[in-house]
Amino acid sequence: MAEILENIGAFIDSFLSYKIWGYDTVRLSVKGVLQVVFLFLSARLGIWTMGRVFMRSRMGGNYDEGRRYTILQISKYLIYTVVIVMALETVGVKVTTLLAASTALFVGLGLGLQDAFKDLSAGVIILMERTLSVGDIIKLQDQFGKVEAVGLRTTTVRTRDDILIIVPNSKLTNEVVVNLTHSEETTRFAIQVSVAFGSDTQRVASLLRQVALDHPESEPGQEPLVILKDFGESALVFELNFYTRNLFHIEKIKSELRFEIDREFRENKVIIPFPQRTVWQGPERVKQFGDGIVGAGENIASENDDTTSGAL
Repeated sequence: MAEILENIGAFIDSFLSYKIWGYDTVRLSVKGVLQVVFLFLSARLGIWTMGRVFMRSRMGGNYDEGRRYTILQISKYLIYTVVIVMALETVGVKVTTLLAASTALFVGLGLGLQDAFKDLSAGVIILMERTLSVGDIIKLQDQFGKVEAVGLRTTTVRTRDDILIIVPNSKLTNEVVVNLTHSEETTRFAIQVSVAFGSDTQRVASLLRQVALDHPESEPGQEPLVILKDFGESALVFELNFYTRNLFHIEKIKSELRFEIDREFRENKVIIPFPQRTVWQGPERVKQFGDGIVGAGENIASENDDTTSGAL
């Protein structure tokens, strides 16, 4: 029995030591392949476990979603770097020797892949400085979107039209990006509305303020601010400032507020004016055509600069 076990052990040892490929000090054996596979599987399992524990448990409770995602991403890249170095050492590749011998190769790759390295460097900067985080609402070239994922080379942004945009990280670091959620959880927005001259300004301000307070997306801890912004040509111009956390759907919220303002103004007989322009035509010569009279003027027309107000 002992001899059988000894033979089995020798066979297994011989199988694991079988050289698949080798050159100089590099020796790729079955055992080495299994060790490399084990390293990467362990890394994947460790990252998956860390993600579930850190992102979903109380361990990450002291951090917001963006900070937790950043910590997880940096940890993932560090783990993979260590695993790659260990895998190379396992098959007999000396990393220091490899780096020294590959200097010229790296220079060539650097020249050919400048944009890729630029994006990678920008990704490291974004992750380390946390200028952008998952869940942030940003504005890039008149396009609003929500950050879905931040990688080393690209960042994924979801627009209000539910379209995913893949943005190179260098674009986010080299261009002006407005981050609406970087410093504060709530953001102030404004809606302008005009009322006719002679309206009760205090009543108008009270109605606007109450509309903002009654909206479910308005931040309860922040008092809306109503400003008499200007005396317009045909109206008193008010501005309603309100706070909200739902930045991604702000246009929908503004639309709902405008509908409610229109309803409140109609119920309280507050007039929303519209400009009317009086057009004056020069002297006309009247010609008789049958039973009707048609003015056949010389088409000399000029606009009177006086503007009057009409009501909806």
